[in-house]
Amino acid sequence: MGIRAVLVRMAGVALLATSLLVAVSHAPERPAQTLVERWAAPPSRFMEVDERVLHLRDEGPLLDPQPLVLLHGLGGSLHDWEDWARALRNTHRVIRIDLPGNGLSDPAREGNYRSEADARRVLALLDQLGVERMRLVGHGHGGEVAAQMALQAPRRVARLLLVSSAPQDPESLPVPLRVLPSLPLPQWLVASMLPRLLVSSTLQWLYAPSAKVTAARVDRRQELLQREGNRWALLQQWRQRPGEQESEAMFSQLKVPVLLLWGNEDSLTPLVQAQSLRSKIPGSRLLLLSGVGHLPQEEAPARSLAAVQPFLDGH
Repeated sequence: MGIRAVLVRMAGVALLATSLLVAVSHAPERPAQTLVERWAAPPSRFMEVDERVLHLRDEGPLLDPQPLVLLHGLGGSLHDWEDWARALRNTHRVIRIDLPGNGLSDPAREGNYRSEADARRVLALLDQLGVERMRLVGHGHGGEVAAQMALQAPRRVARLLLVSSAPQDPESLPVPLRVLPSLPLPQWLVASMLPRLLVSSTLQWLYAPSAKVTAARVDRRQELLQREGNRWALLQQWRQRPGEQESEAMFSQLKVPVLLLWGNEDSLTPLVQAQSLRSKIPGSRLLLLSGVGHLPQEEAPARSLAAVQPFLDGH
C-alpha cells in the first residue's frame, strides 16, 4: 500500500472516530429561557450591567448593614451556595450572583472574563442594589474576583473569605487541563459536546474521595453548562486566568481581614498552595477541613459554614 493510500485511510479513521465521539457526546446548546423555570424560580432576579443581563438571588433582611456576597468558581453558579444561603438568610442578607458566562448570566462583553473586569461588574450590580459595605465570600475564580473587588473598593469590603482560591501551579494540574485549553478548538465543537460522564467524573475528582456526587448536582452542572454560550465562556475563563506571579501579587496587596477555608483533600488547589497563599496575605488565617476536597460548601455545607461563621460575623 502506498503512502498516499495509508494517509487517506488514517484520515478516514480519524474522521470516523471524531464523528462517533461527537455523536456519543452530543449536547446541544439550550436557550437561557428554557432553563429559567427550573433554575431561576423566585427569588431569582435578572439585572442589566455593562449591557449584559446577570442572574442573582437577594435574600434575607434588607436592612442588614453588611450583606454577605457569595461568588462561585469556574463552571459553577449561584446554586453552589444553596445550602449556605438556606442556613443564613433568616438572619443575614445573602446575595448570590451568576458571574458573566456562568449559570443564567449573559456572556461578558468582548469576551473579557478577567477577574478585574468581573469585579467591576459585580460592584456595579451591588451599586444598583444599594449595597455600600459587604462581607465577601469567593470560591475559586470567585475568590479572585472578590480579591479584586477588595482592591478596587477597599472601603466597601469589611472582610473576605477565600474558599479554595489560590494561584495554581500548572505542574499540579492533570495533563488534560494543561493541554486542552491551549489547543485551537473550534467554537462549534466546544459548544456541541458535553459527555455526562465527563461532568460527573470531574465533580468526583474535585470532591474528596469519600464524598458522594449526587445525580442532582451532576444534572445541575450539565444543564447550566448547556446554556448557550456557557461552554465557550468557560474555556475563555480558563484561558484568561491570571498567571501564578500575577495572582500572588494581587492577593499580597489585600488590606482587609482575610480567612482562607480549605479542604485538606483538595486535588485542584492542594494544601501547599493554600499555605503559600496564607504566607503572602498579611494577617490572614488558614482554616482546614478534614476529609473535604475543592468544594467545601457542597461537600460539607453545615461543617464548613459553622467553621467560618464566627469570622463572617466579626467575632
